[in-house]
Amino acid sequence: MIKNLEAHRNWADIGWLAAAAAMFSVFIGMMFMLFFGQTIAARADDAGATVGIDKFLFGPAALTVKPGTTVTFENHDGMAHNVVGVGGLFRSKALDTNDKFSFTFDKPGEYAYFCGLHPFMKGKVIVAP
Repeated sequence: MIKNLEAHRNWADIGWLAAAAAMFSVFIGMMFMLFFGQTIAARADDAGATVGIDKFLFGPAALTVKPGTTVTFENHDGMAHNVVGVGGLFRSKALDTNDKFSFTFDKPGEYAYFCGLHPFMKGKVIVAP
């Protein structure tokens, strides 16, 4: 009977190590996506600007535009997302794949936003003259 308990304990140890290794791999993958899976900052031209939504990320994460620029958010993800301005300045409906939402930024400042369905998704629009 003692022999069986020792064998069981060894398999439990191996299972715990496998779970820890799997969690570490997921963590490394998420960090890779966070730092390398999106454009960090971009400057838009006068014609308008686009923020893509893909792989649970807004890209670029920070976009600089001139006052009066209309920014279009396009969902290219297989999941529904929305865009919510911090402070309630704007809010889109749930955007299915290939849906779009546009908002015109008239005044200089920094406008942070997030996905209301997945609050860890964040970005900002910087309006500079």
